[in-house]
Amino acid sequence: MHVIVLTKKQWVTMLVIALLLIAGIAAAVIALCMQEDEPASVPTMAQVESYELQTIPLLAREIPVYSVNRDDKAIALTIDAAWDADKTKTILEILDRYDVKATFFLCGVWVDAYPEMVKEIAAHGHVIGNHSLTHPHMNRLSEAEIQNELTKLDDTIEQLTGKRCTLFRAPFGEYNDTVVKTVRSLGYEIVQWDVDSVDWKEGRSAETILNSVLKKLQSGSIILSHNNGYHIETYLPKLLETAIADGYHFVTVPELLPEGNHTIDNNGVWQPQ
Repeated sequence: MHVIVLTKKQWVTMLVIALLLIAGIAAAVIALCMQEDEPASVPTMAQVESYELQTIPLLAREIPVYSVNRDDKAIALTIDAAWDADKTKTILEILDRYDVKATFFLCGVWVDAYPEMVKEIAAHGHVIGNHSLTHPHMNRLSEAEIQNELTKLDDTIEQLTGKRCTLFRAPFGEYNDTVVKTVRSLGYEIVQWDVDSVDWKEGRSAETILNSVLKKLQSGSIILSHNNGYHIETYLPKLLETAIADGYHFVTVPELLPEGNHTIDNNGVWQPQ
C-alpha cells in the first residue's frame, strides 16, 4: 500500500483552495437569493429596451406567437410604448399617410403619463395591446401578480378607450410556462415578434434599421418597433412604402391570426388547422 505524505505547504494550499470554493458557493447563493427577492420597478429607457430578439427558453413548453403561417404576404407592424411620446404623433401621421393600421403594445407607466395619446391611438383605428402595468420581469411573478399586471392596466385602458385588450406582450420578451398559461387563461393571446427593428439601440442608422427589417420579412411576419425608437420617423415611411411595393399588406395582429383551430409549433409559428 502506498502512503501519500503531504508537506505543510501542500496542506496549506489545499486548505486555501477549499476555503475559496466555499466562499464562492456562498456568494453565489446569496446573489441568487437577492435576485429572487428584488422587487419589480418602474423601468428606465435603457432597462426597457436593452434586449435583442429573445430565443425561446428551453424550459418553456408553452410558446407565444412569433409569426403566422400564411402565404398572402400579410404582415403586422407592432409598436411598443414604455417611455416618452414625442414621436408618437409623427408615427400616427405616417401610418395615416400609408393607410396602415398597427398594433400598439402599451405599458402602464406610459398610459398613466400620456392618457390623451392612448385615446388618440385608438381614435386612429389602431389596436392596443397590453404590455404590463409596471414592465417587470414576468418570470419572477406568481400567477396572482401576473394577473394584477394585466387586469389593472386593462382597467385603465378600458376607461380611456372603451375597450379591453385581447393581446399581451411580455416585457423584455421574457416568459415561462406560468406566464404563458396565466396570460391565456385570462383570455389574452401572448404575442412576440420574428422581425426586430432593434430601433432602441443608439448608433444604428435609419438605413441599417430599414435593411435589417426588409431582409427578414416574409408572409405572416410580426415586426417589432418602438414609439420612440431611433430614426423611426425616417425609416418607418420607407419601410411601409418598400414593403407595400414588394406586395406586402399590413394588418393588425388580430387580423393576422386566422380564426378557427390552430397550433403553435416549437418555433412560435401559428399554424391554422
